[in-house]
Amino acid sequence: MSETTTDDTPQAADDRELGAAGSQLSTAPTEDAPNLPSLGVIGWARWFWRQLTSMRVALLLLLLLSLGAIPGSLIPQTGVDETQVADFRDRHDILAPVYDRLGLFHVYSSVWFSAIYILLFVSLIGCILPRTWQFVGQLRGRPPGAPRRLDRLPAHTTWRTAAEPEAVREAALALLKKRRFRAHLAGDAVAAEKGYLREVGNLLFHIALIVMLIAFGWGQLYKSEGNKLIVEGDGFANTLTQYDDFKSGNLFTNDDLEPFSFDVKSFTGTYERTGPNKGTPRTYQTELTYTAGAGGEERKALVKVNKPLQIGDAKVYLVSHGYAPVITVRDGKGKVVYRDAVPLLPLDANVTSSGVVKVLDGYRDSKGEKEQLGFNAFFVPTFGGSESGTMLSQFPALDYPVLALSAYHGDLRADSGIPQSVYQLDKSKMKEFKDSEGELFKKLLTPGETMTLPDGAGTVTFEKDVKEWAGFQIVQEPGGGWALGGAVVAIAGLAGSLFIQRRRVWVRAVRGDDGVTVVEMAGLGRSESAKVPEELGDLAGILYDQAPGVPDPEPSESTDPEAVPAEGAEQQ
Repeated sequence: MSETTTDDTPQAADDRELGAAGSQLSTAPTEDAPNLPSLGVIGWARWFWRQLTSMRVALLLLLLLSLGAIPGSLIPQTGVDETQVADFRDRHDILAPVYDRLGLFHVYSSVWFSAIYILLFVSLIGCILPRTWQFVGQLRGRPPGAPRRLDRLPAHTTWRTAAEPEAVREAALALLKKRRFRAHLAGDAVAAEKGYLREVGNLLFHIALIVMLIAFGWGQLYKSEGNKLIVEGDGFANTLTQYDDFKSGNLFTNDDLEPFSFDVKSFTGTYERTGPNKGTPRTYQTELTYTAGAGGEERKALVKVNKPLQIGDAKVYLVSHGYAPVITVRDGKGKVVYRDAVPLLPLDANVTSSGVVKVLDGYRDSKGEKEQLGFNAFFVPTFGGSESGTMLSQFPALDYPVLALSAYHGDLRADSGIPQSVYQLDKSKMKEFKDSEGELFKKLLTPGETMTLPDGAGTVTFEKDVKEWAGFQIVQEPGGGWALGGAVVAIAGLAGSLFIQRRRVWVRAVRGDDGVTVVEMAGLGRSESAKVPEELGDLAGILYDQAPGVPDPEPSESTDPEAVPAEGAEQQ
């Protein structure tokens, strides 16, 4: 029958001491192998919690979250552009239903993305709480005492000195505290530790990730984003009815809109005239005056690309630009029935633009009956000339503006109850004006020219004043500042956890058998690093100057392995 015994050999005792000396150099919780046959429900729940809150699972969830965000960047999203989503569905009969089932048209609000997000949030909290508690316990405690065999540590040095052991220990204690070690006397040795900021950085990194997740979720729930096209001289008040299009988070209300208003004074755009970058904007800015709050003071601002105007929690971005020709429409009697700057949407980098002109009220035909007029408009700021054969702009600046109009009359169906785009013409109940050859009546106009409609229907004048418009995006995202702060703290914490070395140093000073003090110094780091030996050598050099060494004793004949055996000694 065998008998189990405990290993109490000196080697085993030294190993246990070295293990204790290197313990708690990290706040990572220890993982015990589960006893599978006796787990039970509670045991399995504990095991699952330990796996969920482990570092490897948190990193895996973070990777999955990053991978999950990729479809949101590549596939059109309903929360960003429903028109592109509808177009994608029309062009992909097979893929679209699959994407719908997987929630790929609304990735960030899908069930699977939310599940990853929540699991990552829980994992980080479950990881941080025990590590923080353990780290606080380490700060309240003291570095462990020196092991019996310091010479078994990776970095070690020793020398003999005539100084008293107590004096050496006091000098070592003062030196280590001066070097910002947490140090104390533990028996015949000084125990010291440094590099706690490594764990602080590690905890800050995880806390910052939680802050970023909360800020992201908060921002998505309470964010708002709208677009507005404004012609020079017009203004905008931050109310829901003023936006051209608007979308917001699930918890956003109209009362959350930041109260402000602004007027667009002018738009300035200059472009490269020559070279490979011809047509590239050099100046792209809008001058405006704004008022924050009710009855606030009017202020001037200059909004540029990537340099938004911030008013409270709202940011006003300059995102687009185009031209708005001023058009005057008169009826057959010369009465002005329409006069306005008509914003046209650019089609290319040279601001070739298109749009429509709708005359809804006040017009009567040659018989005196009420009717509506519609015109398809095509505008180029720099016309290439009739010999070019194309109505495409050659340059984005107003060098040679030309406006092409084609005319219709009838019912624009503006009162049908169906929403209409201001940039499209519903021709279902409209008739074409015909020219002398029976074709659609159309004409090219330069600033100041007038087009006379057939049969005394009136005139259309392209005024010399061509205004410019600016497109703005107004964004409110309350968690943006917290997310930025969390990102900065996360980077700082990660840098600290990567570049700060947690290490311990022990200095033992005892009197030897011959009455001379023996000094031993040893260091231990969390991981293999050249910094521990270098730092230990530096500390040893300073302490050696305070407790200089003495020569080693001459070896006695009885202990000299080279000694010649005495005469008559037995030889084997």
